[in-house]
Amino acid sequence: MDFIQSQLNFIQQKLSWVQTEPLNWKLYVLSVSWTVCLIESYLSWRQYPNYSKKEPPEALKEHFEVEKFRKSQLYGKEKAKFGIFKGLVSQFLDSAILYYGVYAYLWQTAGDIITKYGYGTEYEILQSNVYMALLVGISSLTSIPFSVYSTFVIEERHGFNKTTPKTFVLDILKGWLVAFALGAPVLSTFLWIFKWAGDSFVPWLTAFLFTFQMLMVVLYPLVIQPLFNKLSPLQEGELRTRIEALASHMNFPLKHLYEIDGSKRSSHSNAYFYGLPWSKHIVIFDTLMKGSKPEEVEAVLAHELGHWYYMHPTKMMLISQFNVFSILALFPAFLHAPPVLRSFDFPPSVAANPPTIIAFSLFNMIVTPIEAVIGIFMNMLSRKFEWEADQFACELDEKLGVAEMSDMGDRLGRALTDLHVKNLSTVWVDWMYSAYHNSHPTLTERLKAIEIYQSAKTSRKGGKAKKEL
Repeated sequence: MDFIQSQLNFIQQKLSWVQTEPLNWKLYVLSVSWTVCLIESYLSWRQYPNYSKKEPPEALKEHFEVEKFRKSQLYGKEKAKFGIFKGLVSQFLDSAILYYGVYAYLWQTAGDIITKYGYGTEYEILQSNVYMALLVGISSLTSIPFSVYSTFVIEERHGFNKTTPKTFVLDILKGWLVAFALGAPVLSTFLWIFKWAGDSFVPWLTAFLFTFQMLMVVLYPLVIQPLFNKLSPLQEGELRTRIEALASHMNFPLKHLYEIDGSKRSSHSNAYFYGLPWSKHIVIFDTLMKGSKPEEVEAVLAHELGHWYYMHPTKMMLISQFNVFSILALFPAFLHAPPVLRSFDFPPSVAANPPTIIAFSLFNMIVTPIEAVIGIFMNMLSRKFEWEADQFACELDEKLGVAEMSDMGDRLGRALTDLHVKNLSTVWVDWMYSAYHNSHPTLTERLKAIEIYQSAKTSRKGGKAKKEL
């Protein structure tokens, strides 16, 4: 702990200029946020011509009917146009909120509200919760129109939407309920740790966030997800038999196998697993089971279990925790920097003793370029993990010694292709756009890699057969 604190002190000393340099931080945040927005718009512009191509890549021509490919292109083009529009409008709104001092106004409003109920501004944690409620309320009001258009226009037009207006409204209300029920105690604890630990808060706060993340692994499927979807035990049949046999061969600690009513909101499909290391649960969307054969669903899950085998979720979580720790290590320099808050229209009385939640919110805006760069590297790592999981599925018969799984790679290729076709997913992707946005390789890349894995496996088997002769 002493070593960690000494390193944190060193970092804070190097950033001491933040507290004295007369930098216009508002202009800085506006500049970097617009830079990121324009870069993302440029990448979308690079990707946009791909939606006008008349034929799929050569490797996919036999899988796409002409009409199906035309629909996927139209779907991709409409989502791209909407994405560019939404990004620019959101950036204008965020810039206006920042430029006109709305953050300072909301903090003052939160103080006025708690004062009416007999609490003074010395109740910083209470005022911070009211402030965040106001901020989340504004954010929700500005995002709802985009969600309505995406759900009831774009998704409806292309045959994917199953959400009714009633379900849509209930989802929003439930989301607010969950945000309040979890957000208030988490934010209060978050701020209390700051007060209790002083400038030594970084390791304690990192530990708290990690503990909360682990707690959510348990609470989400038991408490939160049932508010939105119904999970039912997967019925007896070929699919259940295949999955249980696969889990048994891999010593996967399968505790429950669920079907989820994803068709309640969309016809898109998915499958995933969750849980603690000694107790895992597999969840399969009903749309996936209806649209794919049992052996193809098994192949998709073989890929997902490849992530478990190589401990990809654990590795990503540890990297994420290191990233959180690193970002928090930079924060103390900004927490004690009155010039930063004065740049964002906060009065001298507030800037002299900065509220933690305000300083942290502004700090997150300041490190936007760092987070954008980190996101690119996280996508690179995620794509690497996807290659490894695909290879694992292809070579599962060798790893487990189960000859019946020798065609798992072919089944995975068919399943991935079918999912792309049915979901009208984009198959032409610009490399720069993909590097910035995509956490998965493109379909053509994955199919080519699967073919290589299968060929290598065939060569190994051929070499082994010659040795035995």
